[in-house]
Amino acid sequence: MERRVVLCRSAIDGEKEYEVGYDKLVIGVGAISNTFNVPGVEEHAHFLKEIQDARKIRNRILSNFELAVQPGTSKDEKKRFLHTVIVGGGPTGVEFGAELYDFVREDVSRLYRNEATMVKVTLVESNKILSSFDKRLQSYAEKKIRQRENFNIIQSSVTAVNRDSITIKSGESIPCGLVVWSTGLAPRPFIKMLDLPKSNHGQLLTDRNLSVLGAPKNQTFAIGDCSSIDNHILPCTAQVAEQKGRYLAKYLNEQTPNNFPPFDYKGLGMLAYIGAYQALSDLPDFKLQGFTSWFLWRSAYMTRLGSWRLRMQVPIDWMKTFLFGRDTSRF
Repeated sequence: MERRVVLCRSAIDGEKEYEVGYDKLVIGVGAISNTFNVPGVEEHAHFLKEIQDARKIRNRILSNFELAVQPGTSKDEKKRFLHTVIVGGGPTGVEFGAELYDFVREDVSRLYRNEATMVKVTLVESNKILSSFDKRLQSYAEKKIRQRENFNIIQSSVTAVNRDSITIKSGESIPCGLVVWSTGLAPRPFIKMLDLPKSNHGQLLTDRNLSVLGAPKNQTFAIGDCSSIDNHILPCTAQVAEQKGRYLAKYLNEQTPNNFPPFDYKGLGMLAYIGAYQALSDLPDFKLQGFTSWFLWRSAYMTRLGSWRLRMQVPIDWMKTFLFGRDTSRF
């Protein structure tokens, strides 16, 4: 940091390295999924962090359906291929389960009629699902999920992930064709290697102006999941990251930053989709559930799209899916 130079390695050509000088450095590398050192997670589970993760999960689901319908596949093997285990009952895990439920209800029943009844989803959570939501909304979500055929919630922790199964705390082995891991965050190796003050969770500590502690003041900043404000813990959510980004842009453009007010997070509430056109809205002024909440969830999603092109394209894609089903081609 004394040289004010960042050493970069090309993501396309891993052997190519180069240096980039800077006046101000903003670190916003995010975080990775926390495996909690559970054996087999890195080798056999799929994460939900990057675009390539979503593509791998999508192709794995489609491959499992194709394997299940191949001649000579036993009934037990079919059940295993069509069983998806989601580890982690936060908003990410619950929303993935909701989308998978909609896919089975709306598309699998049409494309794989004989196998549709064998599809099973298991959500494993050591505590309550959606623990950050209002208790009444938690209960509503859990009730709706448990009412669904072949959608199970297990209150336990995972002790091992194998190629074709998981093992839970009781010692029970659960056969499955796909494991999706969504259980919290851990720092990236880049953050670990920095010799700077860190929180108990390995995040870079910053002051209320988002300047990294231990680095020259107003030279190095950190935002998003890779950072935490000293003595001011905030949730690792997109809301916090976005507000930090907007604040820092104004701060860096300020002619007299010493008089700039400290960062102040304003919680806007939480939304979560639970499937079948049902959602939860946990907002500061009111709580909603059901179809009305789903409409609010979709509307809020539209307002966060970055351009008018996307605001036109996304509703068209939603309408195409509603009329003709999801695209099940592999790419």
